[in-house]
Amino acid sequence: EADGTYSEGTKNFLIGVVIHEVGHNFFPMIINSDERQWSWMDEGLNTFVEYLTEELWDNKFPSRRGPAFTITDYMRLPKDQLEPIMTNSENIVQFGPNAYSKPATGLNILRETIMGRELFDFAFKTYAQRWAFKHPTPADFFRTMEDASGEDLDWFWRGWFYNTDPVDLALDTVRAFKIDANAVVEMPNRPQQERRLDRPVVNSFEDISKIRNREDKSVVFETDRDTTLRDFYWKYDRGIIAYDSTYRWKPASMAFENIDEATKQKFDGQYLYEITVSNKGGLVMPVIVEWTFADGTVEVDRIPAQIWRKNENKISKVFLKAKQVTAVKLDPLRETADINEKNNIWPKDTTTQEPTKLRIFKMKQATRGQSSGTNPMQVLQK
Repeated sequence: EADGTYSEGTKNFLIGVVIHEVGHNFFPMIINSDERQWSWMDEGLNTFVEYLTEELWDNKFPSRRGPAFTITDYMRLPKDQLEPIMTNSENIVQFGPNAYSKPATGLNILRETIMGRELFDFAFKTYAQRWAFKHPTPADFFRTMEDASGEDLDWFWRGWFYNTDPVDLALDTVRAFKIDANAVVEMPNRPQQERRLDRPVVNSFEDISKIRNREDKSVVFETDRDTTLRDFYWKYDRGIIAYDSTYRWKPASMAFENIDEATKQKFDGQYLYEITVSNKGGLVMPVIVEWTFADGTVEVDRIPAQIWRKNENKISKVFLKAKQVTAVKLDPLRETADINEKNNIWPKDTTTQEPTKLRIFKMKQATRGQSSGTNPMQVLQK
């Protein structure tokens, strides 16, 4: 201004621009990516480094690009107004968010939430050193980050860079139980049906390999080479020992073991909480759960994104807690770019669910490969 004063916005803008433009000495000058084809490798990586620098300049600096929550307005837009980060630079409509903000935010999420600072910084430094004064492509960046860190990040590159799905993890249900380890467990008396003896385990159809092995005179089967290997089932499968279709048996009742006192003391009075989380947005992320207890204390559990491997739509997980929980919240620090925070909380109203009493028992289990009932060898070899 004429009087020598300036606004805080002017100050912060100047600091941000200077940091950003100095950063271009590295991206894309020294690490010489093709800006015309992949704008994000220039502007996005540089914006990320700008964000890191701003954070070290002043802990209160109002960074516009980098924090996860700053990208959610863009990711809420209709699909027809979005393009993947990997879109060619000439075809980008929302150039600022697509080339600057979203890549920078994605790298910050990788650093703070998925990989951790130490591992990310090592991998990012490796990329800069390995591709200094060379011409890296996106594949080189993705591959180097995985190679240097030892992390499989394909799911993240695919979701954040090649897709436009947003993050929207919803806390669907929370089921609460209080363990009563001293309660007597009475199992229902279910009628047991008779079962037939197991038939010989043989192929219902002889495949081409079995036929050709049998016809090939040079092939000698081990059970022919050493006849001592011909056990009961070798004969049973060939009808040498006949199958008895008339034999019936009832399976044994389920057996239970007594729970020792140490186990009772360990679990009695503890709480079990089963949470169900659905992926409404399409882009998977680590599940960050904040627990608020009846005494006012708070605890956070972090579940890696790998929990979504078997089901990308819905997951359930059980937690053992020593105290009663009064509230649960997903992503309390807004670090995953979740576009809908309203579905991240439990309870949905002011009513807290009272835990259901849970009785525990220990069932005897057969070891691996052990039969759960009478086998033909027991009956026919007598």
